[in-house]
Amino acid sequence: MKIKVLIVDDSALIRSVMKEIISSQPDMEVVGMAPDPIVARDLIKQTNPDVLTLDVEMPRMDGLDFLEKLMRLRPMPVLMVSSLTERGSEITLRALELGAVDFVTKPKISIESGMLDYTEMIADKIRAAAKARIKPRQIVAAGDARSGVAGPLPPLRNPLTSSEKLIMIGASTGGTEAIKDFLMQMPSDCPGILITQHMPEGFTRSFAKRLDSLCKISVIESEGGERILPGHAYIAPGHSHLQLVRSGANYVTQIDTGPAVNRHRPSVDVLFHSAAAAAGKNAVGVILTGMGKDGAVGMLAMKNAGAHTFAQDEASCVVFGMPREAIAIGAADEVGALHALPGMVLGYLATHGGRSLRV
Repeated sequence: MKIKVLIVDDSALIRSVMKEIISSQPDMEVVGMAPDPIVARDLIKQTNPDVLTLDVEMPRMDGLDFLEKLMRLRPMPVLMVSSLTERGSEITLRALELGAVDFVTKPKISIESGMLDYTEMIADKIRAAAKARIKPRQIVAAGDARSGVAGPLPPLRNPLTSSEKLIMIGASTGGTEAIKDFLMQMPSDCPGILITQHMPEGFTRSFAKRLDSLCKISVIESEGGERILPGHAYIAPGHSHLQLVRSGANYVTQIDTGPAVNRHRPSVDVLFHSAAAAAGKNAVGVILTGMGKDGAVGMLAMKNAGAHTFAQDEASCVVFGMPREAIAIGAADEVGALHALPGMVLGYLATHGGRSLRV
């Protein structure tokens, strides 16, 4: 059975390109195309698509307004198509809060050489979206939309203020909201956190700024060379791998523009392998929702180096890919629901928080 896709975009050229890309896949078909949400509303009733691709900026009805109504009245997998601009990235992050599964940037029509990779990326994201767990969402004020939770959970109390412990987080599809939910429970003096979220260049800075405005901790896009401090989170920039390294008695960030790993740059495996090498038992690994297997092998390396590791459970994942792969190879010490993971991590650190940096 083919995945039925409905394309919604005000540009006839983009609709044509998207149709060609999707129709080239043997396991999916385009069941309709709409120039705006008003037409899309009728086509959804007629075609009952499995996945909707939605432009974020359109005439007659704003893409976000349409998405909010859709997720409230007829929840379904939505893949946002975003422009590579600061405004585009901010709108896209709001769309993910409202329930969109994932997003892609608009195809660059003039660049033939990159279309094969772009086609594979869109196809993978549509397949992941078709399998995603979509739940009716309780929509609250902008900046405070949460997956099925009305209002933010209170931050947990940190039982450990040592700068020698670190938390490593990796995520992909559905990860922007999962990371937000995790970080909003972190107390202001929690251990330093390094994060790799699969996200294109130009979006990670807006993502970091949004998290920084919502969380008790400080959140920045890493530029490399930052000393890891308690109460701070460092997000891998969309163009580079993020690594943890030692510099004397300190842990610092390092940015690497080397080749993609598992087809990703930044890669979760790169971050986790660096944590295994630099921090060993002082690190805690957390793998969240996402398609594919990036991070599983790196998490196993962390575990083998003495780190304690956590994976998000299937029921709370948007896409149970990366956590499933980590669990399957024995890389996860504990498995828990997203809402419980922050407490599980801090609870572990409370009982294993001895000062052990000097080895």
